[in-house]
Amino acid sequence: MRQSKNSFRHESLQDTKTIQEILKSISKGIAKGKLSFSDEDGEIVMEPEGLLNLKVTATQDELQHRLNIRITWQVEETVKQKLPLSVNETEDK
Repeated sequence: MRQSKNSFRHESLQDTKTIQEILKSISKGIAKGKLSFSDEDGEIVMEPEGLLNLKVTATQDELQHRLNIRITWQVEETVKQKLPLSVNETEDK
């Protein structure tokens, strides 16, 4: 695992059953609006909401096959309530 203040990365060999369980957990976390990733080196918590961008790519070389799944979303910041715009007419002189 490699992580910085706002990122998390984990790489390991897993069997297909374990990968299925990880993908199920990710799916459940998306449904609940909270994803938590952790290992012995740290943790990151994310809260997906609204529309999510999904990108799936698959490649096959002679000896290596690859599947990448990327899910991204924008975090909406709390917008401070502003006073409504006020426009006043003025008379030309």
